[in-house]
Amino acid sequence: MPSTLILLILGAIVSVALLWPRNGLLWKWMRGREAAERISIEDALKHFYNFEYSRLAATVASLAGVLQIGRDDAARLAARLESLGLVTRDTEGIRLTAEGRSYALRVIRIHRLWERFLADRTGVRESQWHHQADRKEHQMTPEQVEHLSAELGHPVFDPHGDPIPTSKGELPTIQGLPLSALEPGATARIVHVEDEPDAVYAQLIAARLYPGMTVRVLQKTRDRLRIEADLQEHVLAPIVAANLTVQPIGDVLDARAPDRRLSSLRIGDEALVVDISPACRGIERRRLLDLGVVPGTRVRPELQSAGGDPTAYRIRGAMIALRRDQADLIYVRTGAEETRQPWKGAPS
Repeated sequence: MPSTLILLILGAIVSVALLWPRNGLLWKWMRGREAAERISIEDALKHFYNFEYSRLAATVASLAGVLQIGRDDAARLAARLESLGLVTRDTEGIRLTAEGRSYALRVIRIHRLWERFLADRTGVRESQWHHQADRKEHQMTPEQVEHLSAELGHPVFDPHGDPIPTSKGELPTIQGLPLSALEPGATARIVHVEDEPDAVYAQLIAARLYPGMTVRVLQKTRDRLRIEADLQEHVLAPIVAANLTVQPIGDVLDARAPDRRLSSLRIGDEALVVDISPACRGIERRRLLDLGVVPGTRVRPELQSAGGDPTAYRIRGAMIALRRDQADLIYVRTGAEETRQPWKGAPS
């Protein structure tokens, strides 16, 4: 009798552990399967939208390649999307329906907003933005997304220059051409940095090439492109340069380009801040802005450490110590040109 009772109690415990609503093992397993299927669906929709945006034909083979799954699994996933009314298939490939396109844009909106948040509000390494956003895009509720957008000031572009879909699903087209298409002597502004594949993106990060920078092509051969950007020279392989989308601005450097960097000033020189390099992002950029390093601010180096780095600058009446690599990111204008044509944002 006692052994029977023990078996009944153990059976009850196992049943509760397996079947308890929301917290039982079976319920958790089912939720895990549902979440995995939803993530696969959303990743597939993103792929189909990206191909549509680039005017390419998406196929089962392209889906298998992007999601790194077998052809049979990709075919089953495409069939599932079709049964849900999210895609249609014809001889030319797989196309999004209106509902599928709207769903894809919601996922892309979360991804790009989260990358914007990571770039502007955190110290997360740039190489990790895309991967973290890949996870977050499957987790946020519509209410959380709109709160995040409002907190960031409803940004229009993510840190790579990709347009962020609005809450209504509107998305402008990026205008421009690959940097690799420019000829020597051409000047352009970077409007988009492609963050895939990782190996190519890592080279662009290392070169500190970002949207908003003005670039000039100095030399072009079949094997390399030599450019000047942000007062630095870079040598890029054509495959790397092709991941930068630019808008030509003529043969004259952009009028906003600075005369020099703050780090080049001598002790006692005075200059006017023109801009902060697009390479300065996130917490570092916010710190400079909080210190009053904005266009129109007058700055003057007054003290230098024994080793020459850091240097103390007089900024808005306060002494601020900046390392050379920080001062390299601040553009200034000096001399008679600055006196004749003060920056429009200069304080009166």
